[in-house]
Amino acid sequence: MYNALADRIRGLASLFWREVAKFGAVGGVAFVIDNGLTYYLMHGPMSDSEAKARFVGASIATIFSWIANRMWTFRHRRQANVLREFLMFILINGIGIGISTGFTALAKYSFNVTDKNMLFAAGIVGILVATVVRFFAYRFLVFNEELDQEPEFSHDHELIERHHHEKAAAAAAAQRAEQLDKDTSETPRQP
Repeated sequence: MYNALADRIRGLASLFWREVAKFGAVGGVAFVIDNGLTYYLMHGPMSDSEAKARFVGASIATIFSWIANRMWTFRHRRQANVLREFLMFILINGIGIGISTGFTALAKYSFNVTDKNMLFAAGIVGILVATVVRFFAYRFLVFNEELDQEPEFSHDHELIERHHHEKAAAAAAAQRAEQLDKDTSETPRQP
């Protein structure tokens, strides 16, 4: 029993960390897109509107993130209804963008920070907070379908089901017992 429980925990951890690693890679590229564009806009065309610059950078990074997470990180959990999935993704990212933009706006308007680098850093702190929210929201709300049609993921559900092999063996034993009962009831009784 302890071995089965340990195997189950290891399987869940492995599945979880694979998704975290992929999510981190996508997030790293989105982070560069978001912050590179935001930094450019803050020090260029939108130099007087730092919160708007953060919003634009985050919006572009969000589009990239949806495509990459859908096609790679959570490809085995994509929903059949792409429009619903995209709208849920936009809603979750709207919350994330609100968090990162909110940190920048809070620093500028509530704490009267005027240094562009400090405002930029406040947005990065907001991104880190929003990233944790996004991962769990993506995992459990947006990309929550199991698509067992993809061969490399066809057995992932076995990692989650408790004692999958024991269940299969129990089902086979029950089937044999049912067949034995059926065979026994069909045999004529001797007086």
